[in-house]
Amino acid sequence: MKILCLGHATYDVTLPLDEYPIENTKNRIQERVECGGGPASTAAYLLGSWGADVYFAGIVGNDYYGHKIKEEFKKVNVNTDYLELRDGHDTTSSIVIANKSNGSRTTFAYKPKKVAMQPFKLNFKPDVILIDGQEYERSLEVLQKYPDALAIIDAGRARPEVIHLCKLVNWVACSKDFAEEVTGIDVDYNDMTTVEKIYKKLKEMFSGEVVITLEDKGCYYKGEIIKSVSLKAVDSTGAGDIFHGALTYYLARGYDAYNALRLANYAGAISVSRIGTRNSIPTIEEMEAVYNEFK
Repeated sequence: MKILCLGHATYDVTLPLDEYPIENTKNRIQERVECGGGPASTAAYLLGSWGADVYFAGIVGNDYYGHKIKEEFKKVNVNTDYLELRDGHDTTSSIVIANKSNGSRTTFAYKPKKVAMQPFKLNFKPDVILIDGQEYERSLEVLQKYPDALAIIDAGRARPEVIHLCKLVNWVACSKDFAEEVTGIDVDYNDMTTVEKIYKKLKEMFSGEVVITLEDKGCYYKGEIIKSVSLKAVDSTGAGDIFHGALTYYLARGYDAYNALRLANYAGAISVSRIGTRNSIPTIEEMEAVYNEFK
């Protein structure tokens, strides 16, 4: 089972603080966490660390951060043949302030002007494709060339290109923000019929399965909320990316939708109880223990 993850890669420096800093003050920290990030990139890292046969396609600079990202992939056996290291291009990088008191994170991203990947040809046939919409042209080419692959999109931003890609995949796993912006309906947790209305509208737009992630509430799928677990949140960075990576893993392994979504919820919940992005990913052994508890 070969999995292709295609999209954005970045490098994150996370600064954990006990509370959000006050403007115009100096703040001393005792630790910082550095690792790669980005939706499809983090999902690929998770899949590699869980033993999947996974390839990542994306673009980074031929610079310090780009090579760090490549090294991280190699450590978990993610194939990087389609990771483009572009001369003269700066790898996207982020400073993340993690407020440990409530789990929120504030991100300052340095992203150079948009540079698209060069066209590429795969030397394998992917069984599963996960995209995040960041490389529209390359994503479109792959989806059109491999129509029989199980295709999943991590839909985070409601850009026209992402919305178009959503119409071409088997699974649209979208954020609350994406769902609200596309449908024009706001989620009201005190009135869950708002979520039902959003879901129905999305189903009218997209032919594939639709799931809406609802942060610590879990996710909404086919008329019900699939709940997550409640853990002390210290850093929510990458939780959605980890959810999508886990969902891809379990769908690829033939799990039914409800168990796949429930396990993806758990993976995301565990991650917010830890600092950082890739190093907050639970191990496959942790996930097996979780599954054995509720199956």
